Amino acid sequence: MSSDLLINYRPYETRVALVENGVLAEFQLERGARGAGLLGNIYQGRVIRVLPGLQAAFVDIGLEKAAFLYVDDLRGGGKEFNRLLGQTVVEDDPDADEGLEDLPTPMAMDLEADLEEPVAPIETLISEGQELMVQVSKEPMGQKGARVTTHIALPGRRLVFMAKIAHLGVSRRIEDEEERQRLRDLLEPLGGPHGLIARTAAEGATEYELQAEANYLTQLWAKIQANFGQHRAPALVHLELDATLKAVRDIFTDQVDRLIVDDAGQFAKVKNFLEAFAPALAPALTLYEGSEPLFSAYDVEADLARALNRKVWLKSGGYLVIDSTEALTVVDVNTGRYVGRHNFEETILKTNLEAVREIAYQLRLRNLGGLVVIDFIDMKKEANRDRVFTALKEATRRDKGKTKILPMSELGLVEMTRKRTRENIDRLLREPCYCCQGQGYLLSRVSVLWQAFREMEIAACDYPGQPLTLSVHPMIRELILDEGRAALEDLEKRLKRAIAIKADESLPLDAHVIEPGRDRDLFGAQGLRS
Repeated sequence: MSSDLLINYRPYETRVALVENGVLAEFQLERGARGAGLLGNIYQGRVIRVLPGLQAAFVDIGLEKAAFLYVDDLRGGGKEFNRLLGQTVVEDDPDADEGLEDLPTPMAMDLEADLEEPVAPIETLISEGQELMVQVSKEPMGQKGARVTTHIALPGRRLVFMAKIAHLGVSRRIEDEEERQRLRDLLEPLGGPHGLIARTAAEGATEYELQAEANYLTQLWAKIQANFGQHRAPALVHLELDATLKAVRDIFTDQVDRLIVDDAGQFAKVKNFLEAFAPALAPALTLYEGSEPLFSAYDVEADLARALNRKVWLKSGGYLVIDSTEALTVVDVNTGRYVGRHNFEETILKTNLEAVREIAYQLRLRNLGGLVVIDFIDMKKEANRDRVFTALKEATRRDKGKTKILPMSELGLVEMTRKRTRENIDRLLREPCYCCQGQGYLLSRVSVLWQAFREMEIAACDYPGQPLTLSVHPMIRELILDEGRAALEDLEKRLKRAIAIKADESLPLDAHVIEPGRDRDLFGAQGLRS
């Protein structure tokens, strides 16, 4: 499988695309100072409110909205938190929690706490005004502020350094057991009071390379500790890598054939980074100098446009409908134009299996997360339902976003979760419609017309004896000329005053303005003829 990592840099934005077999597989975007990624940044924050009922707190880290800190993300000095190791440290990093599979889950830890000693409530651990070192584990999304944690983790190219968790682990993506054991043996003398996880890129790394990176991360942690307290909270203590170097660190591995950058300055920066941390990969770095824009030359722009479509067609003629809400994403599978060649059950099975591959791809490309409900086409045979379920689990294995999939119900529904730490592609590139505010529907023109007439009756009380002017979108005025003329005449009789109808192209289709009439307004039937 051919794979290219493309970095399109402009002063106002950086776009990163992973193209596999000529098709866009992953997309990341960082825009200017305001759009710069916050994930991984470390702050000196100040607790502004403790919420005992939610076992959480709001922390001011200098952003527009306060960050949210859950009690499970708070690692205090108390003995009761020594077991809180199952929490993901850096949720954006696919390897950050890969080595923690032998540790108890948060639920299991709660049971242990019940049996041994109670976990202290958050109000006994922190107080308003207290300053904490916190790291952004989830960027602001929609109306929600950032989520932060005190489990500080510093990702390197081959290792993840865990400042407050003394644990050694190896990414589950490294499947060779001999290599896993070799890495564990090499990490053993490097951990000390801190924890280390070997990332997927650590496979095949030498003892010297791991030692050098562990030393670098340890020194970085010492520098961060020294910076903490040097300023008044809220203050930035450590800035994560920018989008370019983060992509090189986290995505560019020996499984990527080429790294193509279209800016000379960014090319030099990436070259220096690779020479320092991954010299074996430096020959794969290329400076793009073509006249056609990089993303256009690799058809990424077209793939991005398709990634925003609600309907996704399958090769067989079936299609998916993808709808996202604040709480969940729903994927509906339909046979569409596909009618099959044999029996109905086989047609449905083939459509569902084809949909599985496309759904896994779309989840990854669009960075859809949270709760996902997939409505497969109903299948009568349990064996076929199991086959589709197994195929879905296999198709999501390569996804860096951590997924959990529940078995298919008899109604053909599959519930799954996918970890997401940044906005999905739809919210990155689009905003709600200014007319419908993202609802997807407007009032019908007839409904708008009659609603305006009803409000005219209310407005008449505010302007006794005065003529009225109703300003509407030109399409609504045309409707009044066609269907509403008699109703307008009836309204004038009941209100005992003239009404002028004016077209205003600046008004949305479902808006109108009612105001007292002016001398230059043309009223009643004369106004409609003008």
